[in-house]
Amino acid sequence: MLILPSRRQFLAGAATTAALGVSTAAYAFGIEPAWRLVVTSYAPALPNWPAPLRLRIAVLADVHVGEPYMPVGRVEEIVAVTNALRPDLVLLLGDYPSGSPFVTRNVPLAAFARAVAGLRAPLGVHAVLGNHDWWEDEEALRRLRGPTASRRALEAAGIPVMENDALRLTKDGHAFWLAGLADQIPFFPVRVWKGLHDVPGTLATITDDAPVILMAHEPDIFPKIPARVALTLSGHTHGGQVRLFGYSPVSNSRYGQRYLYGHVVEAGRHLIVSGGLGLSRVPVRLGVPPEIVLVELGGGTAQSQTGAHS
Repeated sequence: MLILPSRRQFLAGAATTAALGVSTAAYAFGIEPAWRLVVTSYAPALPNWPAPLRLRIAVLADVHVGEPYMPVGRVEEIVAVTNALRPDLVLLLGDYPSGSPFVTRNVPLAAFARAVAGLRAPLGVHAVLGNHDWWEDEEALRRLRGPTASRRALEAAGIPVMENDALRLTKDGHAFWLAGLADQIPFFPVRVWKGLHDVPGTLATITDDAPVILMAHEPDIFPKIPARVALTLSGHTHGGQVRLFGYSPVSNSRYGQRYLYGHVVEAGRHLIVSGGLGLSRVPVRLGVPPEIVLVELGGGTAQSQTGAHS
């Protein structure tokens, strides 16, 4: 026998469902993107990484500075939390301008750069550029070449920007290379499909067999990265911005879910994709809160962990 709910039960259930929907929307549009900040830790066991070379890397991706979601004060909070992690090295993975139609007030890139210049790490702060560093720069798009406004602002604040460059660093007597690719889709808005990235040219500047860490804003380059690279670090995807039960309904990667978020291992090669910090087109985050990624290398077993800051 089918028992139907009473009118009162039906209305109560509908009201509860509506309230839950409104609460979820308020959280996704207002609380998670603007107020939450987590630290996601990874300790991958990389092949050929020297166990005595213990390295703490803080990774900041996709800041997308601009009010109301990413004012300078929010950037300063991120800087303070990052410094409290006591990283050996801080890496900025691109997409510094907002690129969102929902921005209520633009934040000058110079103000953003001054804020991130407060980052502290013994091995320095190093950056690459992302697609929005080109897409939001009309002059660079017109010229089809840099330097972009993002690069000029960061370098003026003392932060080096890597575009198909590599740098040899040493910690505790052990050497490693930090490499950074130029962007892969810089000229998409003007229908020029060729990227500026040069994987072979970048790796050709590496002169010994010390392990390599590679910064590449977009993770879609990963299938073309040789095993010579110990670890590739990327952003760009924002983890889909909505991620429930490990799945994101929207992906800006041509590989779908494959390189959308987290730690990926393929044929012994390692990739970590940050969910990023800011927003670009749509002002919503649900299930993938703004994150600082902390990568710990050397001397331990593989693990990953997410811890809330606020």
